[in-house]
Amino acid sequence: MFRFLSLVLSTTLLAACASAPTRAPAPGAMPPLRLAPAELGRELVLRQRLDFHHGERRESIEALVEVDAASVRLVMHAQGQVALRVDWNGTTLDQTRAEWLPPVLSGERVLDDLQLVYWPVAAINARLPAGWHLAEASSNRRLLQDGEIVATVVYVSATHVRLRQRRQGYVLDIHSVPVAP
Repeated sequence: MFRFLSLVLSTTLLAACASAPTRAPAPGAMPPLRLAPAELGRELVLRQRLDFHHGERRESIEALVEVDAASVRLVMHAQGQVALRVDWNGTTLDQTRAEWLPPVLSGERVLDDLQLVYWPVAAINARLPAGWHLAEASSNRRLLQDGEIVATVVYVSATHVRLRQRRQGYVLDIHSVPVAP
């Protein structure tokens, strides 16, 4: 099961470039955001079920996300095992991965997806390189590169968000439950 999970996660959560946010991303990749935790503008504590869809493959994993002005902390676990732990303070990204995860599983990619979904559009647009733009309308967001849709975020309900990374070929359904800090 761990082998299957690591294969699914490796194909759905591609490694992001660890360079400066203004550098052009690798072909097909979303540019790294690396927004400061304080740019979220609020505290956030969520328990989540993440449902990954990549082609015919589907897998679920649990996560706990905590954001305050000082840091973003995220723990992903599957079947009682911690898969990935991420701590981002706005300058340094620390991550701890389970030995059974493939090297391509990236805390950077997870952080970028998290920020694309939750951080303010203005903060994201200020960080995107030339040719990239995040547009928002009612209950959705579209990340575009030179007019081509790269990713979409649909706020299905107050507890359900769907992120579609078109170029990378995966869909992530995020089901969240707020947790009291």
